[in-house]
Amino acid sequence: MSFPLLTATAAVPALGAVATAAVPAAQRAAAKWVALAFSLVTLALAAVITVRFDPDGGRFQLTESHAWIKDFGVRYELGVDGIAVALIALTAVLIPFIILAGWHDADPLEGARPNRRWRPTQGFFALILLVEAMVVISFEATDVFVFYIFFEAMLIPMYFLIGGFGDRAGERSEEETATQRSYAAVKFLLYNLAGGLIMLAAVVGLYAVTADDLGTGTFSLQQIVEARASGQLDFATTTERLLFLGFFFAFAVKAPLWPLHTWLPNAMGESTAPVAVLITAVVDKVGTFAMLRFCLQLFPEASKWATPVILVLSLISIIYGALLAIGQRDIKRLIAYASISHFGFIILGIFAMTTQGQGGATLYMVNHGISTAALMLVAGFLITRRGSRLIADYGGVQKVAPVLAGTFLIGGLATLSLPGLAPFISEFLVLVGAFARYPVVGVIATLGIVLAALYVLILYQRTMTGPVKEEVRSMPDLRPRELLVVAPLIALLLFLGVYPKPLTEIVNPAVDHTLSVVDEKDPKPDHPVTDAGWFHYSPKPEGASHDGASGGAK
Repeated sequence: MSFPLLTATAAVPALGAVATAAVPAAQRAAAKWVALAFSLVTLALAAVITVRFDPDGGRFQLTESHAWIKDFGVRYELGVDGIAVALIALTAVLIPFIILAGWHDADPLEGARPNRRWRPTQGFFALILLVEAMVVISFEATDVFVFYIFFEAMLIPMYFLIGGFGDRAGERSEEETATQRSYAAVKFLLYNLAGGLIMLAAVVGLYAVTADDLGTGTFSLQQIVEARASGQLDFATTTERLLFLGFFFAFAVKAPLWPLHTWLPNAMGESTAPVAVLITAVVDKVGTFAMLRFCLQLFPEASKWATPVILVLSLISIIYGALLAIGQRDIKRLIAYASISHFGFIILGIFAMTTQGQGGATLYMVNHGISTAALMLVAGFLITRRGSRLIADYGGVQKVAPVLAGTFLIGGLATLSLPGLAPFISEFLVLVGAFARYPVVGVIATLGIVLAALYVLILYQRTMTGPVKEEVRSMPDLRPRELLVVAPLIALLLFLGVYPKPLTEIVNPAVDHTLSVVDEKDPKPDHPVTDAGWFHYSPKPEGASHDGASGGAK
């Protein structure tokens, strides 16, 4: 029997959560090192998955399948395609940095009375590892019911991370801070639970439809897709659309897509910076990933039917999120609204139904995770030093902490998709893919680029340049631990910005398969042949080699 690599990759952080929580109350430092060690083992397993995955191999690889609840057709089925591999790697890479960045975020406050029963440090890091385990298995699950369980279960540790370990910065009273944290945590939970309950109804409906047509109900993604392709399973139009809406609603809340986004600014604003990164760079990616894996492949006709409305909602998210980011006075809420704008780009790329759009959307998930982590974590270091999230409380930081300011600038430039940094190629592909099929949508979406430049540069100007404010005059620069967090993220942004090929080679075959299931092909150019200028294109004759002498691309 082969080693269950996928199960191990999810089980290791889960075991790490148990081990971290079990560390004695007085051994806070030991709990941190235990959590970090388990996150690094998970990273090593994710690296093995990436190496063993063959982009030219089967649709799902490293598969595991075991009977679970036979009477209801539920099987413990795992498998990864290129999209899942990329997102598992992103998750495994970010978690150690999240742990390092939050090294002191759960330490008891000075003067606080010791409590032998409550171990905040152990609980904080255990919950982070538990979220990692659930996110990883969500990316691996090819059984709809297994996916649903962990899609919903991750809400529980996230609720406690937001409500129990919130941001300590600011001049609010302890009581007011606790109230705001509780509000943000409950809002996060209620929004996502509502989406999950609607999805549960759709999951049950999916089982009922497969039971009627196949004679036995199933939740297997592969079995359902194959049965639809062979004609054994045929959804009625109304049924397919209702099931699609049930799934999509839950994923749009998680993503988040306008107008289901309002929980995100509260959750990120009241969380510590590492938890804010965990929300938007890791957990929210499950929503956009599930749109590709489940919405498009289970309900291809309904996906095409809903595309016009989803594209409009994506455009609203892009413009609305960027405009509200420009008007923010709170650094963390600004980054939250910027993320809403970026998720609009991701969903736009998914539903453009082109290889460039969906490939760009998948790259955007990865690159947005890295760039947002870099920007938010540096912002968290800044906020910890000053004790305020308000932009107006800063000024002239680059003169007293140049390394902090420089890394903040790089993170901001990545957020606005500067050429040469990783998010640029993602955003470019999304816009090209959208323009190829929906030119008007592509043109409107480009406004998001202009607005992104405004909110990033305004933020940098107001916090880092100008006269040095008295409150930041003694601000220290980045410490070695903080540099260890930020430097690798910036290196990744630079590397993937100039050489995205390792990601595209993994992702593109999975994107091609998704489009084939939806039965969509890239639109052909309106004018395929031109002799104007330096560019010449003519279709390659069947069987001919594609070189300059044959009149191909030059």
